Amino acid sequence: MHGSVDAVFSALADPSRRFVVETLATRGTATPTELAADLPVTRQAVSKHLAALQEAGLVEAHRAGRETRYALTPAPLTSAAEWIEEVGAAWDARLAALRRLVDGENRDRAST
Repeated sequence: MHGSVDAVFSALADPSRRFVVETLATRGTATPTELAADLPVTRQAVSKHLAALQEAGLVEAHRAGRETRYALTPAPLTSAAEWIEEVGAAWDARLAALRRLVDGENRDRAST
């Protein structure tokens, strides 16, 4: 699982790619030309970003006549969110244990 999560985080490290993901989540589908109109980069740069997102499994391409439209594939995002949740739960458990330890020491000091 970590390989796919690593690919997602690597792909989302770039702000332009995050913008593309957000845009596709809102619009449903878009062409590279449509996406480039909203970004300060060329259509070719958007195509490279889409290729990186596609390699990470975050988008898929569909031919519609002469156009290639891209759509978000949310499954890899779900895997990344699950990983974040697991790590967060582990830290929550550690912090709760630390809190119990500190509270126990404070009670011991108060009783003496």
